[in-house]
Amino acid sequence: MKNSWTNDLFGTSKPIIAMCHFKALPGDPSYDQNHGMQFVIESARKDLLALQKGGVDAVMFSNEFSLPYLLKVEPITLAAMARVITALMDDIHIPYGVNVLWDSMGSIDLAVAVGASFVREIFSGVYASDFGLWNTNFGEVVRHQHRVGGQNIRLLFNIVPEAAAYLAGRDIVSIAKSTVFNHRPDGLCVSGLTAGVQTDSSVLNAVKQAVPGTPVFANTGLRLDNVEAQLAIADGGVVGTTFKVDGVFENPVDAARVRAFMNKVQDFRKTLNS
Repeated sequence: MKNSWTNDLFGTSKPIIAMCHFKALPGDPSYDQNHGMQFVIESARKDLLALQKGGVDAVMFSNEFSLPYLLKVEPITLAAMARVITALMDDIHIPYGVNVLWDSMGSIDLAVAVGASFVREIFSGVYASDFGLWNTNFGEVVRHQHRVGGQNIRLLFNIVPEAAAYLAGRDIVSIAKSTVFNHRPDGLCVSGLTAGVQTDSSVLNAVKQAVPGTPVFANTGLRLDNVEAQLAIADGGVVGTTFKVDGVFENPVDAARVRAFMNKVQDFRKTLNS
């Protein structure tokens, strides 16, 4: 597999990209106006430092608590996310990416603005989702990416969107193959139903077998008890919920849980070279 870019960027095989979930932002229904933006920044800083202390390979910043999500975010969301990431810049010591849920153009713009190395998004397909009819046009997105100077940003395509289903009756292997042929993604992400739900191993394996030349990431539900089995198939993982206190989505990051998980990942990597 031609995945040298992942080794070059993350400095390891089977990289673990940790999610740094921002609290609700201005304009979001759950935004805490009494605590304000400084609370959002300091909460993100604590999570970032805990993730780095635990030894993750990269971090991805997202507006995870902007529920319910928009398919095109309001300008205040991008402005607020840029402010948070800029405030954290001196504390970031590993590769970082961004994910603006669920706005592919917005993710590109934010990545360019804050110097992120990669983006994860829903770039292709038409879906029936909890957020309504979800349509995409990657041709427009990639042209926008080049127009704003973001051509070196790596694009991770989530081909099994959370809380959504492909509108046409296409199987995952066909979707993976046509996505790679038509769009040339830097990587594919395969998800469970929602954040924290394990990616189905049979689906993950089917995608990996279908596109052996493209990095495939397990996108949700990696835990201490399944990480070896999932990484035996996938080329890396994106991890959020399992790093939280008690493994609860809404909680802050627990550095001890991160370290235990990453120790197991590092031990697994050693078996690949033995």
